[in-house]
Amino acid sequence: MKSKKPIHSASKPGERKIPRTTPKYHAKPIPGQADEQLLPDKTDGSEPESGERIQKVLARGGVGSRREIERWMEEGRVKINGANATPGVRLKAGDFLQINDRVVHWEKFTGQATRVLLYHKPTGEIVTRRDPQGRPIVFSRLPELAAGRWIAVGRLDINTSGLLLLTNNGELANRLMHPSTQVEREYAVRILGHVSDATLEKLKQGVELEDGKARFDDIRFSGGEGANKWYYVTVSEGRNRLVRRLWESQEVVVSRLMRVRYGPVVLPEHLRTNAHYELSDKELDLLFEFAGMVKEKHEPPANKTSLSGNKGPHARKR
Repeated sequence: MKSKKPIHSASKPGERKIPRTTPKYHAKPIPGQADEQLLPDKTDGSEPESGERIQKVLARGGVGSRREIERWMEEGRVKINGANATPGVRLKAGDFLQINDRVVHWEKFTGQATRVLLYHKPTGEIVTRRDPQGRPIVFSRLPELAAGRWIAVGRLDINTSGLLLLTNNGELANRLMHPSTQVEREYAVRILGHVSDATLEKLKQGVELEDGKARFDDIRFSGGEGANKWYYVTVSEGRNRLVRRLWESQEVVVSRLMRVRYGPVVLPEHLRTNAHYELSDKELDLLFEFAGMVKEKHEPPANKTSLSGNKGPHARKR
């Protein structure tokens, strides 16, 4: 299936967008996804065929990733019917589940359909559930879930705007965020002043930061007037403030930073700030395929709406 060109919001009101080619996307497999812990259960007679494994149910509900939940079980923090649980144990109707001695009503996760939101985050909002300083938070803008919770796929700092993916499927979020998948993140960046070709090449070759070497996978000039210049840059990892720190390592001042793409998902052109768009079933299929997962079949939620009024597709097949 041929990929469609990504949709990008204009860099500033009235500014024409610079045509550009569509990059290819390659999601690399997560190490270990082919081993027993991340494969569907084997039917070898050693465990019952009914029910689902604990880590699968809880990951779907956003409690944690499968690996996190497996670690909790190894640490003795997960109990079923009063006994310590192991990664091979399945949850069945009537089972009493506890994590850190707190009851988890896991039944509500079993029939939960996956939902994914594209949220247009403005500057000034933070990606957290609570803020002691009382600053605006992203999660207060989202629709309520009957079960589970919204999980942010990666973060944007308070001074960065643009595309933020959120889902109620913890396993999908983990696949999209895992460092080994090297999912591309694309940003529109406004900088002050001129940047030499030598500096741009150095940023693509890699520079040493305080937490190791980093680089831009791609840099494209996108116009600008006066001292302000716009670039599109792409990175394949989610280190904290990576885009800003790369520019700052070359003494380049970033005056505006906006994420416009995460993997195959692009920010809808007409999606206003503080609004969200929910992926359709067809778009979810493409996103699951990109993540190397099989989408489970559930009935779509009755209140599935888009605040923006935009229509897809915004997820592309790679």
